[in-house]
Amino acid sequence: MSSTTESYDRLSELKAFDDTKAGVKGLVDAGITSVPAIFRHPHQQLSSSSCSSISTSTTTATRARTIPAIDLSASEGPDARARWSSWSRRSAAETAGFFHLVNHGVPRELLSDALSSVRRFHESPPEAKRPYYTRDLTRRVRFNSNFDLFQSPAANWRDTLFFAAAPDEPPLAEEELPAAVRRAVPAYAAAARGVAARVLGLLSEALGLPRGRLAAMGCADGASLVCNYYPPCPEPCRTMGCSAHSDPSFLTLLLQEPHAQGGLQARLGDGEEEDGWVDVPPVGDDGGGGGLLVNVGDLLQLVSNGRFRSVEHRVVANWSGDTARVSVACFFNADIARSTRLYGPIEELLARPSESDGGDGGGARAVYRSVTVQEFLAHYDKKGLDGRPALHHFLLPQ
Repeated sequence: MSSTTESYDRLSELKAFDDTKAGVKGLVDAGITSVPAIFRHPHQQLSSSSCSSISTSTTTATRARTIPAIDLSASEGPDARARWSSWSRRSAAETAGFFHLVNHGVPRELLSDALSSVRRFHESPPEAKRPYYTRDLTRRVRFNSNFDLFQSPAANWRDTLFFAAAPDEPPLAEEELPAAVRRAVPAYAAAARGVAARVLGLLSEALGLPRGRLAAMGCADGASLVCNYYPPCPEPCRTMGCSAHSDPSFLTLLLQEPHAQGGLQARLGDGEEEDGWVDVPPVGDDGGGGGLLVNVGDLLQLVSNGRFRSVEHRVVANWSGDTARVSVACFFNADIARSTRLYGPIEELLARPSESDGGDGGGARAVYRSVTVQEFLAHYDKKGLDGRPALHHFLLPQ
């Protein structure tokens, strides 16, 4: 711990912050002019994040073009399997599993409504949000700041509304969802599930498997929406919007709100640049809906035996003086509450060499041990966003 944070009782300050049930926005609304010690990250984690993002935006925006934009409508035509097999090797292996998705069929109006409703909730009066503030993981709808507040080395400058969208039985009572998001967020969740099903089918085929293979494994039986709100930060060079991490899911679909100062960055390191972090701005879509961002999650990397890569990413603190940043991430997973299935490298991938990587990460040798989703998530939640890849814990000796 740095000398600037040694002289305070961290646990007491964490509890005091959590007890307000107002989140980071509560601090901003109170007129805070400096970042409290519980949010301050070590200098080495910040050296190339918020501060450098301000000074090198042109460079990072140019580098962001390395993340491909994929036209989902093209996957439905003749020879689609061949095109997507070729794409999967390029995007999942060479660019670490991050890609923009356009012409996906979700109406632009629905995307806009989802983002607007999330902003409306987070900018509601504190008394309207307080009933939803909880750290009870059994609650299907919960609002809080930093799911790992008491586990991570430093808190992040963001608030979150969480919604377990699937499975949806028993159905949520209307009053369980805040009024601000009651219409748009469930509608967007349903549309996102349809997009995810199409993408998983294409990824199955890219692995040389039947289109329904990943779906039959339950990889998208569960869906959770994480609706993040990143308030303006008075000292963006001292904290993060979200620490570096990879996702504890099979697939993640991200809806971003356009923001002049950006925020999301992915580590696409190739050894040629400082540390491989590039800006990932949202992309437009003239075909009827805004662009979505898709990334491979840890569990898809595990079952593909490393053929698909789960990319590390982070969010820099919001250095806008007056505009909060909003995003909606939909995490696709197994039915977390009910699934007892062991997930390990898919047997068919172990029976033959990988076509795309020359046997590195594919072929006869399993890279990861089998694990239940509950075990994986328990490990992920216990360690928090501490900068260590969760998948490393499940590697087999080679």
